[in-house]
Amino acid sequence: MFADERALIEAVKQWVEIAEGDLWLSSLAVKHAGVGHPRDGACFHAQQCAEKYLKALLTWQRLVFPRTHDIEELLARLPERQRPDLTAEEQRTLTRYATVTRYPGDYEPITLTEARRAVALARPVRRQVRGWLPRPARAV
Repeated sequence: MFADERALIEAVKQWVEIAEGDLWLSSLAVKHAGVGHPRDGACFHAQQCAEKYLKALLTWQRLVFPRTHDIEELLARLPERQRPDLTAEEQRTLTRYATVTRYPGDYEPITLTEARRAVALARPVRRQVRGWLPRPARAV
């Protein structure tokens, strides 16, 4: 899969870079959210941050994963000792933000409190996963 450890670290670093961009976007969206401003983007990018950090860790562990937005499925592929602290409900909530809120449908509008909570869920995933990744991959 990877020619050497350097290539592996580079692949992990790419996941981290994109995840960091998603966290920045979700934080920015929450900061500027107000009446008349959509908050679903904050939730989407918070989910994407968590998802991509999990994929970075799976890549580092050389574990195969499918193309999915399902946080629960990604966590299940990791060894228990390397699963960020998310309850089953938090996992389902984040997963929902990747799909349901991205398209018109029958769901309640996202509140500012909910958008802030989504960002708050992504941050500990980021912090915990970064602790398990090699330093060169975290240099973003």
